[in-house]
Amino acid sequence: MRRLLRLTFIVFTVLRFGLDEVALSAFRQRSVRATVWLVTRGRRLDEPRGVRLRRALERLGPIFVKFGQVLSTRRDLMPRDLADELALLQDRVPPFPAVVARGLVEKAYGRPVEAVFETFDAEPVASASIAQVHFATLHGGREVAVKVLRPGMLKAIDDDLSLLHDLARWVERLSPDGKRLRPREVVAEFDTYLHDELDLIREAANAAQLRRNMAGLNLVLVPEMIWDLCTPTVLVMERMKGVPISQVQRLREAGVDIRKLARDGVTIFFTQVFRDGFFHADMHPGNIQVSLDPATFGRYIALDFGIIGTLTEVDKEYLAQNFIAFFRRDYKRVAELHVESGWVPRNTRVDSLEGAIRAVCEPHFDRPLKDISLGQVLMRLFQTSRRFNVQIQPQLVLLQKTLLNIEGLGRELDPELDLWTTAKPFLERWMNEQVGWRGLLQRLEKEAPHYAQILPELPRLLQQRLLAPAAGAADAQALALLREQQRTNRLLQALLYIVFGFIAGALVGLTALRWWHP
Repeated sequence: MRRLLRLTFIVFTVLRFGLDEVALSAFRQRSVRATVWLVTRGRRLDEPRGVRLRRALERLGPIFVKFGQVLSTRRDLMPRDLADELALLQDRVPPFPAVVARGLVEKAYGRPVEAVFETFDAEPVASASIAQVHFATLHGGREVAVKVLRPGMLKAIDDDLSLLHDLARWVERLSPDGKRLRPREVVAEFDTYLHDELDLIREAANAAQLRRNMAGLNLVLVPEMIWDLCTPTVLVMERMKGVPISQVQRLREAGVDIRKLARDGVTIFFTQVFRDGFFHADMHPGNIQVSLDPATFGRYIALDFGIIGTLTEVDKEYLAQNFIAFFRRDYKRVAELHVESGWVPRNTRVDSLEGAIRAVCEPHFDRPLKDISLGQVLMRLFQTSRRFNVQIQPQLVLLQKTLLNIEGLGRELDPELDLWTTAKPFLERWMNEQVGWRGLLQRLEKEAPHYAQILPELPRLLQQRLLAPAAGAADAQALALLREQQRTNRLLQALLYIVFGFIAGALVGLTALRWWHP
């Protein structure tokens, strides 16, 4: 019953704010148009459509606000008036009252606000779909930002997610693309990320990890968490001072190199994805500022770490190979990778898939970002994927969303930015490190404790398995052990070659020195 009431409220809100205008244009049946007119007669549509769309999304709740935030970054796919209005959803969602915020802070700490903070600004500096932020000062004078979770968020999100789960099941049953799109798994991923965002302790931990990862890059600042004051509903962090990245003219007047800023954004994204496998997955303009402090001038300031994406080593290697093959226009390799990874059926003709991918991607190379819409490219690839039964990978949905955010951000900063040229050297360098000597040494160092433990036990385990009564299982397990031992031997052999190489080089060097200086 509750789901039915929620669905009714969504439909009513759509009609109340006049969002049916676009839908009505698709219907020619007089009965449909007449029914909608009867439901909505008497309403006032004196506000612009962008304002009505924004207000409707705000009224519908956090999931719909998140959707609006993503849309606001895609100015190439939306009319300007809608994109401008939806941009207000990034950090200007109507705040909840200051007295409620103080009450939530006092409930989290079990003591008055004055006992925790020397000052606490009543007016929030930013208000988003999940939480709002107040500036404060700790006893001792340190300036901090206090993030307070909106009340009643869990129930509101659970209600909408239950509808999405139902819709996903229906899509999977009724749509011919249902199994291929795997909508239930995609919604399950979205469910996980949203619930993670409701735990501010988890967000603080995400921020701390990202701060460590980015420490040596010198391109982005991540605030320090004040752990003694972090709770599941209230988070306290170092106050960051910067200019919102959407204020491009102000940044130009301050002397910031906008083109470099755009290139740095691409570098940060690919570093987080391919080096760390841990990336900020909510990079809309409301969460990004630029430092004007002389010591950190021109660096990004990252905020809001509720949604973080992670990738496994297998995911990273597969994606990197795909990107490099795309950049080299090696469409045959792209098709082969799709088959090798199991994303398409094994009996797929590689040459047919290669031709389809070439037809989508080739027209977009060697063109500035202003002339390329990654959204349109992905849409074309999606249409192509239907023909070849490509399996949608739920763990990569966040990455796709973030890549679209990055493109939208880059388009605003530098329309001439060539995304392909900027990213290609980074990915090639990363791949060389993965498959070269440096990658081998890193893997040996990582696996050394494991090998040290299993090497002495391998002969005994192998003998036990070969003598086990269950011949079939024993053979399979013995083969697995033999493969592991062979793999270990190969790695140890490579390590010995390296050691002998160093020794030989040192001996040659010493001989040469003695020859020159007897």
